[in-house]
Amino acid sequence: MTWISGALAAAALAALVNIVDSHIISRRVPSLWAFLVPAGILHVGFATILLAAYPLPGGVGAFAWFAAVASAAVRTLAVMLMLYTMRTEEVSRIIPVTSTYPVFVAIMAVPLLGETLNYLQWLAVFITVAGAVLISIRGRALGHGARLRKSFALLLTSSVLFAVANIASKYALDYISFWNMYSITGISLGVGFGIASLRRGVLAQWAGIKDRARVLSLIGFNEALALGGVVLSFWAMQSGPISLVSTILATRPFFVFIYALVLGLFLPAVLGERLTRGVVVVKVVSIGLIVGGVAIINLAGVPEG
Repeated sequence: MTWISGALAAAALAALVNIVDSHIISRRVPSLWAFLVPAGILHVGFATILLAAYPLPGGVGAFAWFAAVASAAVRTLAVMLMLYTMRTEEVSRIIPVTSTYPVFVAIMAVPLLGETLNYLQWLAVFITVAGAVLISIRGRALGHGARLRKSFALLLTSSVLFAVANIASKYALDYISFWNMYSITGISLGVGFGIASLRRGVLAQWAGIKDRARVLSLIGFNEALALGGVVLSFWAMQSGPISLVSTILATRPFFVFIYALVLGLFLPAVLGERLTRGVVVVKVVSIGLIVGGVAIINLAGVPEG
């Protein structure tokens, strides 16, 4: 497996995880916080097992550890913002906006890494942002009364945080393994989810769920998929250039759209997304702009620096 195929597999897995996340949060549990409790516990468990199998290395500098921990903490916050919007928004609208993070990677690389962007890459910034705005606008028949969704600011913030996390992860991965990077991230996810959700009222919500065993099994299966996707993405980041890896990982909206389209046609109750001809056209155009813009940023030329 090359880092290219690994990143593609990670994007496909992450898209599937997002689809199942959306279904669980909107239809299977009474609140986002109820979902975060078992999800956090599972990630701490995965991280602990992998930490025992792949211990943290010695002789690593303090700044590398700081980068790894900061990356994990920022990524946790980005994930929580993304999951928060899944309570009310369609997953095929959410993921394209959060997948604009390679744009911010490119922008932040200028002051942080001394890189410069060529004119095609700057043009791609505007193309990608236009796609994100388009997919986050709601209106009647693409026309009158359209307005930007309130969740857009949260999703864009999540995108920026993912960019910061990826830059920090790339630095840390020069000193620690991708297994170590997941272990730190998994513990961060568990702690962050626990802080946000572990309270008496949330635990009481689980007592009212009739099919708890089935819901917990679904969450367990989904978080196992998430483990595979995150580990693959860290492996790809460690093995390949971060700009190109980010580009391939940002193809996730394509996979989300395909999954959502198939479910909308055959199992519409799973997600409840509206798939009229007009909606499909807007999503196809928006995803094309986002993925195309992100690809141009990284493929129009290697940033100078």
